[in-house]
Amino acid sequence: MPFPGCKKIWLDGEFVDFEDAKIHLLSHVIHYGTGVFEGERCYNTEKGAAVFRLKDHSQRLLNSARIYRMTSECNPPDGKGGRMFPDDMFIDYTVADINEASLATIRENELDNCYIRPLVFRGDEALGVNPFTCKPHVMIAVWEWGKYLGPEALEKGVDVQVSTWTRMAPNTFPAMAKSCANYMNSQLVKMEAIINGFVEGIACDVYGYVSEGSGENLFLVKDGRLLTPPLGASVLPGITRNSVITIAEDMGIQVVEQLIPREMLYLADEVFFTGSAAEITPIASVDHIPVGKGSRGEITKALQERFFDIVEARVEDKYGWLTFVY
Repeated sequence: MPFPGCKKIWLDGEFVDFEDAKIHLLSHVIHYGTGVFEGERCYNTEKGAAVFRLKDHSQRLLNSARIYRMTSECNPPDGKGGRMFPDDMFIDYTVADINEASLATIRENELDNCYIRPLVFRGDEALGVNPFTCKPHVMIAVWEWGKYLGPEALEKGVDVQVSTWTRMAPNTFPAMAKSCANYMNSQLVKMEAIINGFVEGIACDVYGYVSEGSGENLFLVKDGRLLTPPLGASVLPGITRNSVITIAEDMGIQVVEQLIPREMLYLADEVFFTGSAAEITPIASVDHIPVGKGSRGEITKALQERFFDIVEARVEDKYGWLTFVY
């Protein structure tokens, strides 16, 4: 089974069997990419199953939906005291609603270590570029999922290339929304890397500065400082990215958000990816050039250890990042 442990999926407030979780082939999301989603992890900690930064993921899901005018407050007035479109053409969920639905889905599937995938998508009422003709739906699925870039990647690192594909230009596709359509760009980056014998690719922005991986944010270590591209470099505002910045600053490591030219990847002491799926994954080489000594660096290792101590509840959760399931 490609999604082990996924027996029930939450869809519009009800649980449906895995086999029955279907949409029509003429759904708007299939033809026009009208969906936004999240990816988050539940860890089997020493204190029980806990979702890492659940509230932040739920908020980002609704932020993405707002950018794409899928939430109720985006229904414009009609000038006659009403609204331009029917209310059911928008979702009206709160962060608390999404939080509880996510936890309920984990409980329903009796999992304690899993990946969580919420998705807001438009349905099958009509076709055409105008999305306001189709009702939005919300689904949440959970399943057991191992290390995204391989079981040995967290220690040994991965070999990557700088992609020939660039990230979206400003004012084209909103990079701050985690939308289905954006990941067509990511697929091009990923496929090119695989075909060329690499595990992952790094995309630059339209100006040639380093942006991010196909599904991960990026950090460099140079002379003891931690460097990462700013949001203006067409990067997703990653929640693990934010976590690493917070942890690093608490550890006394200087963090600088700055534009990063491609060649800095070849001169960095350490480079690593971050993401809910990738967690903190070191990069061993870029374009066949070893990063540092070609293995996980000391700062990357220290950040990994602190990160996993937090998400696995071995230390005090002083940031309030864990939400316990049961």
